[in-house]
Amino acid sequence: MSDHSLTDQQPGDQQPADQQPGDQQMVDPQLGAGADGQPTEPNFHSGFVTLFGRPNVGKSTLVNAMVGTKVTIVSDKPQTTRTTVRGVRTRPDHQMVFLDTPGVHRPRTLLGERTNQRAIESLAATDVVCFLVEANTQIGPGDRFVADLVHKSDAVSRIAVLNKVDLATHDQIGEHLGLLGSGELGVFDAYVPISAQTGENVDALLGELLAKLPIGPQYYPDGMISDQPEAFLAAELVREQLLEGARDELPHSITVTVTEVEERVAKNGDAVLAMRAVIRVERDSQKGIVIGHKGENLKRAGTGARIELERLLGIKVHLETHVRVDPDWQRKAHALDRLGY
Repeated sequence: MSDHSLTDQQPGDQQPADQQPGDQQMVDPQLGAGADGQPTEPNFHSGFVTLFGRPNVGKSTLVNAMVGTKVTIVSDKPQTTRTTVRGVRTRPDHQMVFLDTPGVHRPRTLLGERTNQRAIESLAATDVVCFLVEANTQIGPGDRFVADLVHKSDAVSRIAVLNKVDLATHDQIGEHLGLLGSGELGVFDAYVPISAQTGENVDALLGELLAKLPIGPQYYPDGMISDQPEAFLAAELVREQLLEGARDELPHSITVTVTEVEERVAKNGDAVLAMRAVIRVERDSQKGIVIGHKGENLKRAGTGARIELERLLGIKVHLETHVRVDPDWQRKAHALDRLGY
C-alpha cells in the first residue's frame, strides 16, 4: 500500500532520489535539527498550535486559511471534525503545526464522548491554544465550559479568536470583544477578531502566533502541509461531499473508511492511485439517501472527492465507492475501535 502524505508538490515536481512520496521525516525535538537532518537557523521558531472551541465555530476553515491550502474538510454541519488533524505551515524563519480538533459538545453517543476526549487530549503539550468563538452568535454556557478547559491546559500562551466577523455587526463585534476582554472567560494573551472565511485579519493572528512560538526545530520537511496519509484524506473528502446534501440525523450517521490503496500504471504509462472507499450508515433508509436516485448522490460525492484528491495529491485517482449498513455504529465500542475512533 502506498502512503502519500499531503504536500504542496505539484504534478511533475521532482523529489530527491532518496525520498519516496509520502515519507514522513520527523525529528527528535531535542536534537535541534531540521526535518532533513540539518541544523535549523539559530532564530528559527516552531511549535504546536491547537484550535479549540465548540462545534462549527470555524476551526477547520481557519486551519486551511493559515496553512494556505485545504488540509481538513469543512462543512456547516456540527461535529464534522472527528479526529485531530495536523496542518503544517513552513516559512524560512518558522514552522507552525496546527491541530484542528473536534468541537467540544454535549455528547449523545459513544462517538461523541470519544471525540470530546480526543479534543481535550490535544491540549496537552501544545505551545499555543486558540480559543475560537463566533462573532455572530451569543457567547453561551458551552463557550464558557470550553474556555475553562483552555485555562486548565498546560499551554504556554492562550489567544481568544473572535471568528466570523464578516457575518456580524459592528455592535456584535464590540460586545463580544468587550466580554472577552473583561476577564469573565479568563485572561488571554491576545484577542484577535478575524474572518477565516474571507481571510480578514488572519495575518494579524499569524503574527501573534509567531511572536509566541519558542525557538525550536523544524518538525516536518519543507513542502509537507499535513501528516495525514492519502487514505484518511480520501475518506474525509468523500464524507465532506456527502455532508453537503445531508439533512436531519444523516450527517452524524455517515462514516467513511478507505480499505484499499494501490498505485497502478495506466495503459498510457501514467501513474494512477486506485482507492476503495466504504461508506457506512446506520439504517437501510439512510443507505438509500446516500445512494440517491439512480445512484446520483453517490456518483456526485465520488466524483467531487476524486477531483479534489487529484488536485491535492498531484496524481490521477480512481475512486471506487460502496455503501454498507452498520447498525448503531456510533454507539458500539467495538465498531468505533474498528473504525479508528
